[in-house]
Order: sequence, then structure tokens, then C-alpha cells
Amino acid sequence: MKYFLGVDPGALGALAVINEDGVLVAVHDMPFDLVKIGKTNKKRINAEKIQKILSEMQSNLFGDQCCAWVEKVGARPGQGVSSCFAFGEAYGLVRGVMAGLCIPTHTVAPAVWKKALRLGSSKESSRLMAMEIWPEDARVFKRVKDDGRAEAALLALYGKTNT
Repeated sequence: MKYFLGVDPGALGALAVINEDGVLVAVHDMPFDLVKIGKTNKKRINAEKIQKILSEMQSNLFGDQCCAWVEKVGARPGQGVSSCFAFGEAYGLVRGVMAGLCIPTHTVAPAVWKKALRLGSSKESSRLMAMEIWPEDARVFKRVKDDGRAEAALLALYGKTNT
């Protein structure tokens, strides 16, 4: 494979692509819509926009020379039932889009890929590592809320080293 796609699913996640040389070639925040649920607006990922982003990258960048690594998500302690369902739905939508585009997809638990990259569990450590690995692209990871971008890029790196 010449390209590796990392996906941090969920409304605050991201999609990132690195090439076989480890160069970061694309980063996209996870597209989402605000959906009224009860009296509040909630972020829900938009599968059509994910499909559009990935099909454009497939046409213009990686063709059939890409495999994806998606973080395998699960319920977290203290997370509400609605949040768990939304997170699982996001994960399933991402997997479905990948299948529809025929992008070979692997899943990996956070503990596994983070251990392999010698990362702690904090998202801040992921952001700092991404800035260290890709200093020329540090601006992409500079904000605290850019941790989804960092984790997607690091998932792609994990995929590159484990393919």
C-alpha cells in the first residue's frame, strides 16, 4: 500500500492520510451536523460528507492504493446510553462508507495502537506526539481540540507500521 488512512470516529474525530514515506498528505475534521434531540442540539457525523471527502481523495490521491485503520470504539465508564449509541452509530457509519468505497479497513482498539506507539491514554499526549512527528504540519495539531486530528494521523502511522 502507498497510502494509509487513519480514522478517529465520532463527531470530534478526524480522517488523516499519510503516504508510504510517513508524510502527512491530508487531514479532515470529521464532518457532522447538529441534530435536535429533545431540547438540545447534538453533533452527529454526516456519512454523505465522509463519503464525498473519501471518494475525492480516492479519485485524486490514492486510488486503490490505500488501506484504512479505524479506532475500534466501545462504551466508556460514565458515558450515557445516548452517547454510547451515537458513538457506535458513528463507528458503523464510517465502516459502512469504507465498505461502499471498497477501502480495505482494519480496526484497532485504542489501547493496542497507543501501546504500540508508546503513547499514554491522554489525548494531549497524542497531539504532542503528532506535532513532534510532523513538525512541518504542527499547525494542524496546535489547538487542544485538534486531538482528533492527531489521533487519526497516529492511527494512519500505526497502520503503516503494522501492514
